[in-house]
Amino acid sequence: MSTAGTIDHPSTHAPQPRHSQKQDPTMAARLDSPARSHTDANGSRQNRTREMQLMPESLARAHMQQRLQEAESESRALRLASARRLQRRAERATLRARRALAMAVMQ
Repeated sequence: MSTAGTIDHPSTHAPQPRHSQKQDPTMAARLDSPARSHTDANGSRQNRTREMQLMPESLARAHMQQRLQEAESESRALRLASARRLQRRAERATLRARRALAMAVMQ
């Protein structure tokens, strides 16, 4: 392919601004010429073909992004569960220490 850009970042073919026929009467003849419409069709077709070729890659990139987000979410959930377990363990240890202190004071 001889067009500029890379697979990750293809160059876009933004449509050129068209002049209205009211502004420039000579432009109407150029816009209606068969050669002009033929090259626009080819350029459009080539751009569409390129987009179609890049669709699986962008779909795979979207899937990887989604899986990465799922993995991060699962990791956060696991850390939260672990933190809650540690908090409960610390609370039980605090209660045992209070009971032991109360028993030592009473005797």
